[in-house]
Amino acid sequence: MDILGVRVDNVTFQEALEKAKNLIDAGGKHYIVTPNPEIIVRAQKDKEFRRILNQSSLSIPDGVGVVWAAKILGQPLSERVAGVDFLEGLAALATEHGYSLFLLGGREGVAEGVSKKFKVQSSKFKINTAAGPVLNQDGKPVNNEETEKEKEVIEKINQFRPDILIVGFGAPKQEKWIARNLQRLNVKLAIGVGGALDYISGEKKRAPRWLQKIGLEWFHRLISEPSRWRRQLNLPYFAYLVLREHLKSRLPTWG
Repeated sequence: MDILGVRVDNVTFQEALEKAKNLIDAGGKHYIVTPNPEIIVRAQKDKEFRRILNQSSLSIPDGVGVVWAAKILGQPLSERVAGVDFLEGLAALATEHGYSLFLLGGREGVAEGVSKKFKVQSSKFKINTAAGPVLNQDGKPVNNEETEKEKEVIEKINQFRPDILIVGFGAPKQEKWIARNLQRLNVKLAIGVGGALDYISGEKKRAPRWLQKIGLEWFHRLISEPSRWRRQLNLPYFAYLVLREHLKSRLPTWG
């Protein structure tokens, strides 16, 4: 379905994992995006970002606000597919089918922490990590030194040849980086996961399950990280845009 110009696929958690497996097995190069209200708001002004989101092989509804918006707009989604849960699902998928993973980005030591956690779950896990270059909002290295780091990271990825590339630069940097580099990467499937690596590594604590179920995970994040308050302003603005779109669709047409 379409939410404010951004495509979101109506998939359950299990259906999304099955589609990811099919993309890997099909060959070629694919990428998955995880739109939430903040990402959709950003895509309103960033046409290049919106194009990248809409050209993805799979767009999963990451955020209770996206599920709410779909219902308001008359095209209900089956369920929310949280990015953190989906990443853990991909790890389980990799263990089951022997896929290899490469974790790119996140704060120093975070990717390594996730790697250790996944390896504890299965000794068969094929996984590698890299911190990655510092990027600007266009997903490009900020200077010549970071450009050299990017070349080194791409070489490391290509030598490892992962089935799944997990990128944690944050939106829109990660999606733009993937789109810009996908054709020169020896990977089958790439996905931007934002801050999911922080939660899986244990660097940040996720909201209790009961808060997640009632759609208040965003509130827990705000309390845990007060500095996020500016970003959280995207939520009421997203609600406003959705309600405006809903009202427009109900207005009578004349002529």
